[in-house]
Amino acid sequence: MTTSDTKPAPTTEDPKSDQLPPFRVLLHNDDHHDMLYVVESLVEVTPLVYKMAARVMLEAHMRGASLVMTTHKERAEFYRDRIRAKGLIASIEASE
Repeated sequence: MTTSDTKPAPTTEDPKSDQLPPFRVLLHNDDHHDMLYVVESLVEVTPLVYKMAARVMLEAHMRGASLVMTTHKERAEFYRDRIRAKGLIASIEASE
């Protein structure tokens, strides 16, 4: 048997996130919290830096919803839940 006839050993590693179907995390407009609270909450519970969090908040305020991030489903659910825990409105949707 030659080396080209052997199969690679099965791996137990988690699938790479770039191989999983992408999902969008969306922040929706919210008339109950002030803008500063929304920005600070996004910085606290997501990887966004202050400037990007401010952009996301303003877009959600002006357009009704804004993209926070795109990631695999499990991580999208995680960040959606963290945003909701701050009293904000968030959802996820499959990305095409």
